[in-house]
Amino acid sequence: MHERDLNNGYGSVYLPNALAKKYPNAARQLGWQYVFPARNISKDPRSGEKRRHHIDQSIVNKAIKTAVRSLGISKRVSAHTFRHSFATHLLQRGTDIRTIQALLGHNDLETTMVYTHILNQGGHGVTSPLDDLGL
Repeated sequence: MHERDLNNGYGSVYLPNALAKKYPNAARQLGWQYVFPARNISKDPRSGEKRRHHIDQSIVNKAIKTAVRSLGISKRVSAHTFRHSFATHLLQRGTDIRTIQALLGHNDLETTMVYTHILNQGGHGVTSPLDDLGL
């Protein structure tokens, strides 16, 4: 899709001014493109440039709901569930809380600290380093 967009003159994404100035070709590079691109090309209201945006989050949420329903899972699952799971697993693996704060985009460390409840699990929340060896 990105190659086709480039060939049609639409293969760039919006980058903040400082980033666009520092890396003038980045907006067209694959690494900067959206993981979940929109189906249609649209006109950027800031620049007037035609480009592909990201899909609306409601589409992802609908897909998750459909998948959860089809699997017969009775618990409520959303994209936010994956966010919590991501943060929890990072903490369990020993990732620094400030790194997790940056990855989740939290301004306040207290918001990130919510995930530390998993650290109070005693011996049951700790995995042996031997478990990672795959023996």
